[in-house]
Amino acid sequence: MGVVLAAVLGVSLVGCSSTGGKRAEERAAQAAAEGRAAVDTPRWTFAMVTHSGDGDTFWDIVQRGAEQAAVKDNIKFLYSHNDEAQQQAQLVQAAIDQKVDGLIVTLAKPDAMKDVVTKAVKAGIPVITVNSGSAESKRFGALTHIGQDESIAGEAVGEELNARGRKKALCILHEQGNVGHEQRCAGTKKTFDGQLQNLYVEGTNMPDVQASIEAKLQADKDIDAVVTLGAPFADAAVKAKKTAGSKAEIDTFDLNAKVATALTDKTLGFAVDQQPYLQGYEAVDLLWLYRYNGNVLGGGRPVLTGPQIITAKDAAELAQYTKRGTR
Repeated sequence: MGVVLAAVLGVSLVGCSSTGGKRAEERAAQAAAEGRAAVDTPRWTFAMVTHSGDGDTFWDIVQRGAEQAAVKDNIKFLYSHNDEAQQQAQLVQAAIDQKVDGLIVTLAKPDAMKDVVTKAVKAGIPVITVNSGSAESKRFGALTHIGQDESIAGEAVGEELNARGRKKALCILHEQGNVGHEQRCAGTKKTFDGQLQNLYVEGTNMPDVQASIEAKLQADKDIDAVVTLGAPFADAAVKAKKTAGSKAEIDTFDLNAKVATALTDKTLGFAVDQQPYLQGYEAVDLLWLYRYNGNVLGGGRPVLTGPQIITAKDAAELAQYTKRGTR
């Protein structure tokens, strides 16, 4: 079983030859490709409950990563989501009632999730938080948090805007009450030398998103950068820029195939990638490692998957991965 564990971790155990380690990795990759487990551990059930709304491509990538790790690790994987915090908490409760062997949850609105996550931990269910809520994760009893530090990611955006000579930026928040979104814009404001304004929009209504951005760009021609907090909203901002006759650069958090294409043709300036596939994949893998071997990663701190600033020169290389839905 030691060789299998080495294959899952992607490294060779001390004392194993490099050839043996490579062959183990190849066997694990082949097993996953064939839709069969690469391990012989019990068929545990893991549930992931996120704050995703319908049709959000970001969460499709997270889910895909989790599902592929689940195949490899012989895990029965259950996925559910709701962008309303109380409904998300109810879905977590449903997972507890099913007596799942592991739980992965997002904490976009931590106050609404605290009691039910704490309840899962008290019930003996190991919990890993992903994407949002890194500050609350440990306090709620989770094993670790996987994602990017949203404040650090925002600071990286502010620095990139400075490097591009931008002077007045608009930060588009599409989900009110999402602490991660607030942290992104606050981080940008902290390092940006110019002026930054927040614009709150109704993310579930894309025509409204476009109209709100368009109205702001028409009213203030000095805005030379628009930062959206999710890939689907970048497209709405591009359309708003065109109809408003604005020259503002459109930049965005998150990456998908459409964003990669827009970066290549310079429709977008840059994107901030937090590697959602990795968030889903590692969450399942780390729960498996905990159940199998008592392993915990992070040493009490979040396991960071970003931020990485992606520009036109990077987009072409990543396009093959975005097209298959893993970046």
